[in-house]
Amino acid sequence: MNATPPPPLSSPTLTAAQRASWDRDGFLVLPGFVAADACDALMARAGALVQAFDHGAEAPREGEASVFSTTDQARTSDAYFLGSGDKIRFFFEERAFEGSGSSRRPTALALNKIGHALHDLDPVFDAFSRTPALAALASALGLVDPVLLQSMYIFKQPHIGGEVTCHQDSTFLYTEPHTVTGFWFALEDATLENGCLWALPGGHRAGLKARFLRSGAGVRTDVLDATPWPPFGRESGYVPLEVKKGTLVVLDGLCPHLSGGNTSARSRHAYTLHAVERGARYPEDNWLQRDPSVGAPRGFGSAA
Repeated sequence: MNATPPPPLSSPTLTAAQRASWDRDGFLVLPGFVAADACDALMARAGALVQAFDHGAEAPREGEASVFSTTDQARTSDAYFLGSGDKIRFFFEERAFEGSGSSRRPTALALNKIGHALHDLDPVFDAFSRTPALAALASALGLVDPVLLQSMYIFKQPHIGGEVTCHQDSTFLYTEPHTVTGFWFALEDATLENGCLWALPGGHRAGLKARFLRSGAGVRTDVLDATPWPPFGRESGYVPLEVKKGTLVVLDGLCPHLSGGNTSARSRHAYTLHAVERGARYPEDNWLQRDPSVGAPRGFGSAA
């Protein structure tokens, strides 16, 4: 099964207005970057992966599912999570379970996300993640020799999809110098009701506030700047990114962003990629690590 590739950019470079917006705001919204049938193909493939997981040997027994906290990642960073940098693994919503630990709903409606090497290990996600359009965009954004480091399929389930508090992606994928760039694809319409992204324009210029890193067998967060984020709300400058299916939102790794909980009856599926420069230093205490036997991260070139 092959994903339909997104249509090429109308130009291999961004317009002057788009480039100015990227430099000023730290994020860029590109409507219609991915064709609707490509979104549908990725959603179908994610559904097939979930079905295989649900009926496979790795399906969790009662009380053993790996839960991903959207508000306190350190609390749920178990060995299953920490070993997912070069694997395809499945993480559940906090609210998907009753007090006994048994799932209150089918797995397909209980997962928070799949991560974190879909782009390397699954041919459909690989094809979606490595296209001439994305390569051209990365170049237009100023990336010189980027490699894809992480991918996530995010479900934002109806009624239980948790909020994601304000953060910077570079907190989790730190490089020296700063090179992290996020590519967030809306596979369904993202609205205020189902938990769209919010961003703080210009916040990327304030520098990195924290690092999330490995510490022994666990993780810790080192605070670099204790200044709190502005209170959430439009009055503090946050802007909602309500976007249509097929939109690509590009995020500077230092851009503060968040998403609300899903209070609606509609899901908000999205797919995210994170790229870093090949030549940048990637510290060994970053939480996401790859086993050397998997091979070095690859760039936006043709799918393998």
